[in-house]
Amino acid sequence: MATPPPSAVSRRRFLTGAAGLAGLGLAGCSASASEATEIRFYQTKREVIGHIGDLLQQFRSEHPGIRPIHDTSEGTLNGMFVRSSPPDLALQLYNFEMARFQERGELSDLSDLPQAKLIAPAVQRQLELYPLYPGRTSVLPYSLMAAGVIFNREIFAEHGVEVPRTHSEFVAACETFRAAGVTPIYNTYGDAWSVKQGLVDYCVGGLVDVIDFFKQLREIGPDVGPDSPVSFSRTLREPLERMLELAKYSNDDAASRKYGDGNVAFANGEAAMYFQGPWALIEIEKLNPDLQVGTFPLPMTEDPADNRVRVNIDLALWIPEGSQHQPEARELLGFLTQPEVQDAYNEFALGFGVRTDAPPVTDPRIADLQPFIDRGAVYQGVSQGVPLTIPFENYCQSLVFGADLDQTLRTLDADWARLAKRA
Repeated sequence: MATPPPSAVSRRRFLTGAAGLAGLGLAGCSASASEATEIRFYQTKREVIGHIGDLLQQFRSEHPGIRPIHDTSEGTLNGMFVRSSPPDLALQLYNFEMARFQERGELSDLSDLPQAKLIAPAVQRQLELYPLYPGRTSVLPYSLMAAGVIFNREIFAEHGVEVPRTHSEFVAACETFRAAGVTPIYNTYGDAWSVKQGLVDYCVGGLVDVIDFFKQLREIGPDVGPDSPVSFSRTLREPLERMLELAKYSNDDAASRKYGDGNVAFANGEAAMYFQGPWALIEIEKLNPDLQVGTFPLPMTEDPADNRVRVNIDLALWIPEGSQHQPEARELLGFLTQPEVQDAYNEFALGFGVRTDAPPVTDPRIADLQPFIDRGAVYQGVSQGVPLTIPFENYCQSLVFGADLDQTLRTLDADWARLAKRA
């Protein structure tokens, strides 16, 4: 894992030390450990498994009657629920797949917990991207990831380029870099998800109210088509046309490059900008800890007030109705949501807080995004609202490979209508 900022290191060492003491304490208490209630805690975000493991050790030392088993198996949620063997507590990405279980009422109601009253309004609105279960708070957001244009501060300074605040300024910056022989944007089309998360989500989110878009799509249902008031064809045409224009400023070998290649190239100073999230910053730091980088939202209009940041609820806590140990799962949930625990996690993982009282980020790589988070100038990527049964990221990849835009959008409309008809 990447070396975290100094403050995060100190917190992590504290937690690790506590975990070590916990291990020593448990070693001498085998009788009580054997009587502890086991609960299955599901968490598979690879880069933070060690950090979460330290926290579970600390929890065990403070709650000897409960023994959480850290399940990192990456089994499918659908299989777990179908087999009636869901975890007792999960800390997972909040996406369309798990929202299906929420919509069907398979997640317990957490609205009575004090943590449910502390969700920041801007984060609460992001929950509306997905269908909810009436009258319930089924998930508690834990960490918000904010993504934008990662930029090399030294390259920008060397060529006298300021952080662009309008779309025309962004295009002008790309032209300046290209004229100087510098690759403006490093793209990795070889990984379809990186096209979806970067170029597509940023361009659409900068022009479209994503939450309202999906709300109207759900209302139209099986009647969605190129001529309906809201559709992929009608609503996404302009942002995707602009996306294809920006794609022209990519590295010549983008079609064959993948995510790992992009991290290496950007760490080596081979491009001025990179459309990735904070997960890439962690990898880039491993490769070049001295690289001076920052992040800004991709401007898509001529009004700086329109600039917004792509966010996703990276982790959320939920307890299935089918859990046989809901009281114990709630104990662990309460431990993980203590401000000193939750805030230290977000500092470690380069995440933003989701509570109304969460502290601002201080890491210079993402600090410039904090004002946008504070005023709710955020959007979830359009890719987050498309069911996984629609191969959206493959469609995104096909566009940068030269597929016809009109045909791709019509196909998306037909896919959405077909799923709505089944529902």
